[in-house]
Amino acid sequence: MKVTDSNVIRFHLQVLYGITARSFEKKRERLFIGGAKIFGVPLESLARQYIAEFGLVPCFLVDACSFLLERAGTVGLFRKPGSLPRIKTLRAKLNRGEGCLSTAVSYDVATLIKQFCRELPEPLFPSELHAALLKAQALPNLEDRTAALQLLSCLLPARNSSCLHYLFDFLSKVSQRSAENLMIGSNLATVFAPCLLPSLNKAEMSEERLELRVRVLSTFIENPHLFGNKLLSLS
Repeated sequence: MKVTDSNVIRFHLQVLYGITARSFEKKRERLFIGGAKIFGVPLESLARQYIAEFGLVPCFLVDACSFLLERAGTVGLFRKPGSLPRIKTLRAKLNRGEGCLSTAVSYDVATLIKQFCRELPEPLFPSELHAALLKAQALPNLEDRTAALQLLSCLLPARNSSCLHYLFDFLSKVSQRSAENLMIGSNLATVFAPCLLPSLNKAEMSEERLELRVRVLSTFIENPHLFGNKLLSLS
């Protein structure tokens, strides 16, 4: 049976894996924020471009990731911080709509991507899904873990799904250059956990739960094709 309906997906998550996926809270309508600003802006207010494999992806993310793909062998990419003065200048130019990435330093652009994800008004993985994602990752069987995480990814709003799928595909390509950059999938997941799956309270900051967050992201980085696949066969 092919499944695309969120209620059916939630039913299977509960029956097959004992995972309850909370429904997303209805958000208050936000006014569209015009202009070129990039950081701290809701996804729906950002300039986006359509990419066949992923959908609508923020233009900044496409430009920044494309820039870094050509420099993916850079040692410590995403782990080593960029220069704060240079990053401040880049942010100001980007928020004015100026094209400035072509001459930037790789570490600075990598830091900007992390800041972009971290400063979104709502996390790319909505808080309603965090507990379910961690419970899925804690399942003892690898096949069950993978299937449950894939089902949960299908519950995301389309704009979040497109952005995350594109980002995980990019990070997967970076990890494939780990012999040069020393950034395997788990290293990248560790760096991005606070940006994509931030701890919402002190109870969520235990070592075990932090490790689960990293492992969730590692799964998607190592298997980006699993993310957001809307046609799932469930028996």
